[in-house]
Amino acid sequence: MRAAVIGVGSMGTNHARVYSELNEVKLVGVADANREQAERVGLRMGVKGYGNYEAMLDEQRPNLVSIAVPTREHLRVARAAIERGVHVLVEKPIAATLDEGLEMIRLAQMYGVTLTVGHIERFNPAIIELKRRLDAGELGRIFEIHARRLGPFPPRIQDVGVIIDLATHDLDVIHKLVEAPAQRVYAETDRRIHVTHEDMVMGLLKFANGVLAVININWLTPTKIRELIVTGERGMFVAGYLTQELRHYQNLHINGLNSAGGLLGVSEGDMINYRIERSEPLKEELRAFVHAVRHGLPPRVTAWDGMAALALAGKLLESSQLQQPIWLGQGDPRTAGYDLWKNGDQRLMTGDQSAPHVWTHYADPALVRAAAAIEARGGLPVMAKQGGPPPANGIARLGLAPSAAAD
Repeated sequence: MRAAVIGVGSMGTNHARVYSELNEVKLVGVADANREQAERVGLRMGVKGYGNYEAMLDEQRPNLVSIAVPTREHLRVARAAIERGVHVLVEKPIAATLDEGLEMIRLAQMYGVTLTVGHIERFNPAIIELKRRLDAGELGRIFEIHARRLGPFPPRIQDVGVIIDLATHDLDVIHKLVEAPAQRVYAETDRRIHVTHEDMVMGLLKFANGVLAVININWLTPTKIRELIVTGERGMFVAGYLTQELRHYQNLHINGLNSAGGLLGVSEGDMINYRIERSEPLKEELRAFVHAVRHGLPPRVTAWDGMAALALAGKLLESSQLQQPIWLGQGDPRTAGYDLWKNGDQRLMTGDQSAPHVWTHYADPALVRAAAAIEARGGLPVMAKQGGPPPANGIARLGLAPSAAAD
């Protein structure tokens, strides 16, 4: 299979490097608005560098492409690739707005290509192991998740602030771990270095299953800190993104619950440092993308996952501007797909690829109308029904089905 990269700044250059190292694909070209940069990276990788990405797509005809351009350019560049039948991995966030993200989903469905989003932390071995142990019930009921993502200010990022650029990482991971919709959010932000956007945020999210999440993110810390702490009945997990380490601080009162189901107490128990086989998350992400394209499978991170992270980030920004908590209602036609399959028995499933459509399966007529609004916007045709089993005609590979289908 033939791979290409559009946008070879810091992240895009790493995409090109990884593609050149994978046996499953052949890197055939790189493109960047800065032609000299594209040629430098191309020379290093042994491929042609282009100043015009459309020329590269037409000449090299790649099967798949990574898009690592500024967020405001995601839709325009993705459209050019999708309309040529090229499978797309777009770096997070999926788009500058939910409407643009929905348009990308519509195009991917129309042209029958895979669309996935570069939420790289999903492929961090520490997070994968954490998710496995949480699913196995090793922590019991989850109470709280605390994410810290701190570091120096990156002058290259001018079009967005820390919420869109960094918080989308943690919002996606937290959602994957919690597996429940957020009910309300609150955020406080400030700007100390960045000229136009927030460079620090403290955010609070409450989920439908009772989990409380805190995000602490900034561009003001002189060293990088990437840490996720999950507290529950049986103790606390601490995952280090940079070190790829996972530790479990056990609660000695793991068997003690009162009549109301609450803990009898918390006391310090053993600390277990799990052995994790380290790997490069980007390499695992691109390998999974190639595998999904090659075998016609749903991607591990779907377009709807990207929409959900962007929607939550937008609500955090709104909360900070209004200086008040935001209650999250369902039924926004731009994120209806996520709401439908993520919220308990409300599922979004696509039909067979020969007659593509979106099936919705839930009990709330308001959500039926919300999903149907996608079709009214010129998007995915919708076949909605209330109750009954979900359709048995499979899940398409378009990145519109639950990511769990690929697990």
